Amino acid sequence: MSTENEGNAVPAAPSVPPVPDAAPEGTPASGPREAGHEPAAAAEERTGASPQPPYAPAPPSGAVADGGTPEADRAAVPAAAQAGWPPPPPPESTASGAGWPPPPPALPSYGGGGNGPVWGAPVPGNEPPRRRAGGLIAGAVIAALIAGGVGGGVGYWAAENNDDGSAGSTTVSASEAPKDLKRPAGTVASVAGKSLPSVVTIEAKAGDGEGGTGTGFIYDKQGHILTNNHVVASAANGGALTATFSNGKKYEAEVVGRAEGYDVAVVKLKDAPPGLTPLALGNSDRVAVGDSTIAIGAPFGLSNTVTTGIISAKNRPVASGDGSGGSNSYMSALQTDASINPGNSGGPLLDARGAVIGINSAIQSAGSGGLGQSQAGSIGLGFAIPINQAKNVAEQLIKTGQPVYPLIGATVTMADGGEGATISPQGEGGAPAVTPNGPAAKAGLKAGDIITKFNDTPIDSGPTLIGEIWTHKPGDKVTLTYKRDGKESTVQVTLGERKGES
Repeated sequence: MSTENEGNAVPAAPSVPPVPDAAPEGTPASGPREAGHEPAAAAEERTGASPQPPYAPAPPSGAVADGGTPEADRAAVPAAAQAGWPPPPPPESTASGAGWPPPPPALPSYGGGGNGPVWGAPVPGNEPPRRRAGGLIAGAVIAALIAGGVGGGVGYWAAENNDDGSAGSTTVSASEAPKDLKRPAGTVASVAGKSLPSVVTIEAKAGDGEGGTGTGFIYDKQGHILTNNHVVASAANGGALTATFSNGKKYEAEVVGRAEGYDVAVVKLKDAPPGLTPLALGNSDRVAVGDSTIAIGAPFGLSNTVTTGIISAKNRPVASGDGSGGSNSYMSALQTDASINPGNSGGPLLDARGAVIGINSAIQSAGSGGLGQSQAGSIGLGFAIPINQAKNVAEQLIKTGQPVYPLIGATVTMADGGEGATISPQGEGGAPAVTPNGPAAKAGLKAGDIITKFNDTPIDSGPTLIGEIWTHKPGDKVTLTYKRDGKESTVQVTLGERKGES
């Protein structure tokens, strides 16, 4: 901020002494300053010293300080100024008959040398009273001290009024802090505070005592809990299953149904407490890249852990499983950079409002070399099953105890990456690759056809195609784009269904 206009302005002293009326003829009244000599005001600013008048106090207000004004110009000068200003020079300065003003020293005083008088300094023995900017500085210091005294007084008064009785104490009593600190609606803290009571840590143990820890969340008031299949699979056949709430209360639970292909499972509390609050479900189809996300789970057994991030991508083809190929799952996943680790599986992925938009299911880990449930940590690549798909699966599991899968009635190769999903030469066990009278057969698809699009979604592999198919329901009509002998064609297919695990 500029300080040019702050405080009271101090007139700058003339750069050379004013020329008296009796100056020798030919002496210039006011001319250019000699090179190398700075104005006294500038010297004051540089050195902090006040300029010294050459032999007299400052002129009265309105007086002209230029004693060499031509007569024609002097007519405009007030009479008082002409009569009393400037005063005559000291006798010593004219007695010698030397020219006026005196010549400057060989070297300016600020140049580090010279034996003559300082240019613009007072003549020895004729110093006026030292009334200069130092007075302003002193005044400013006094004002500052007064202000400081006021501030100190206010501080002392505040301390006196907050004192708990001990001498010199200025500590505010802890009892004066707000008893109920409420977070504004929509903040992560507010969303987490409302959601945590509806999230449980699941412990699953097989008959031999082996098992693991995962997460789930309350789906309805009857005590159904939505989670991943791989979280509860070890306890599905005669094992033990418990769910622990954020308040520490633990309940026994049982598996209602599992869908290995979707990696979705529903369990139910055996003795559900009253007052359960299901988490609100969002619409995963309306999620946009960049939306905020909140993940809740028990990474590495650390229950009630909350992490945040964004939606990094949508419709990400993900195939995960135990590596055997028998229980692989396929999804068109929501990708998030919220920190997800083993133990987060089955937990909710929330939007900024606290609505569930996905079920955390898989991670890409630097130590795993692939997608799945490795013990390596998060690198910001987490994947969640879209809640719209998970809800459809959950409803089927609650009603019938078994999943229903949509299908096109064709076997495709499972090689990762490429130009599309190729229909295999033959199906499992030597069966036809295209099921006779199935949806693909009715649409005219044949073995060797390469499916490159599912509706508007590009297809680069068999797992990508399956993940897209499973986002729909049996009976949905979809458009497939395929290549045959280099020629591209489009066909409409009505999805069939398969009940249970194959």
